[in-house]
Amino acid sequence: MAHSKCTILILGTMPGEKSLELGEYYGNRGNQFWKLMYNVLDEDFSLDYENRKSLLAKYNIALWDVLEFCERQGSLDSNIKNEIPNNFDDFYRNHPNIKHVFFASKNAAVYYDKYLGRKDNFNYDVLPSPSGANATKSFADKLEIWTKKILPLT
Repeated sequence: MAHSKCTILILGTMPGEKSLELGEYYGNRGNQFWKLMYNVLDEDFSLDYENRKSLLAKYNIALWDVLEFCERQGSLDSNIKNEIPNNFDDFYRNHPNIKHVFFASKNAAVYYDKYLGRKDNFNYDVLPSPSGANATKSFADKLEIWTKKILPLT
């Protein structure tokens, strides 16, 4: 989900089962991604997916995944096998304004590094995973980090 003016890219690893079923990024209600984004950007929260996509577009934020395909039972990244990365050469060519790449989990960064490697023309950073399965940080702690890293760039 991106337009050519995007300057920020947030990368997940691969959509989970609920997201794939709904055809929506971060569709599992237990995932905190959308709650984090609305709070970071100080906007009124919405459950409407079109509103969510508009929110990211308004702030020139692109959303995508490192992997195009994988085999996985369930939604945990730890179950990923036989993965195939997305075509980032084409993506970056079609989105030339992207300067900041955030990984929405450590696993997303690991797969990106494995298949693509980091380029000098981007600023990279890893965010605490918004997954409900990530109980190592509270929502407040995640929000503080996401806000500190993303808000100054919008």
